[in-house]
Amino acid sequence: MSRPLEGKFGIITGGSRGIGAAIASNLASKGCNLVLNHASASSAALTATFCAELASAHGIRAVGVQADVGTAEGASAIVAFARESFASPTSEFQIDILVNNAGIALNAPLPAITAHEFSETYRVNVLGPLLVTQAVEPFLPRNRTGRVVNISSVSSSAGFVGQTVYGGTKAALEAMTRTWARELAERATVNAINPGPVEGPLYASNSPEFLAGIKGWIMHTPSMAPRPGVDSPEVIEEAKEGGGRLAHTSEIAGIVGMLCTPDAAWCTGQVVCANGGMMMLH
Repeated sequence: MSRPLEGKFGIITGGSRGIGAAIASNLASKGCNLVLNHASASSAALTATFCAELASAHGIRAVGVQADVGTAEGASAIVAFARESFASPTSEFQIDILVNNAGIALNAPLPAITAHEFSETYRVNVLGPLLVTQAVEPFLPRNRTGRVVNISSVSSSAGFVGQTVYGGTKAALEAMTRTWARELAERATVNAINPGPVEGPLYASNSPEFLAGIKGWIMHTPSMAPRPGVDSPEVIEEAKEGGGRLAHTSEIAGIVGMLCTPDAAWCTGQVVCANGGMMMLH
């Protein structure tokens, strides 16, 4: 089986769980060696186990590193660790792929938003990708083969109630994506994807009010209609309450993986649909 990323090296922020872990599995299956960043010490054992599983399943190297992407020190530490772990004495160190996935969501209605919530969400979701991309930039390829993928959200465009801050951070990330596509044109393609609701504890942790408000969107999303005989009975049952089935993390990862292959070389500066048609942009 062809592995289009054989021998490539990538960094995924927030790569130990959820969408980030699914992206790691996808890229590893294509032959990519990886550094997976995680934010807290409590995730270290989980990340180490996951890296060992990726190495065993796909014959690649994967290692984890704890760092806060929202600080210059954290961003630099990720790249320093990557160099220490993967630099070769016979060739120049190169970072082929960067996936800016780490992010937080602190939903609140307009009157309840605090300055701390605003600052913290922008620090992680906007400053974080900026600092990490700055740290990675000196090591990107110089022949347009690099790939940078930023994980945005339909929230940048949908105007969901309670997401003043979160939606704003993702809109900012999309704006940076377009600028970087021009500034890094001789080095890498730069794209964003915009997932909608995705399975997992993060989506389940939303308030009942938010879940009720988004149900209509889900009901009118083409690919989120449940499929009896295809989807599991559990998914079918959950869809009755939520309005439709959520995306699997592997479905989001597949779109990231596609953008990281040589086949996507002519796609840059774009926000690529990863939401089943919930948000159709032109």
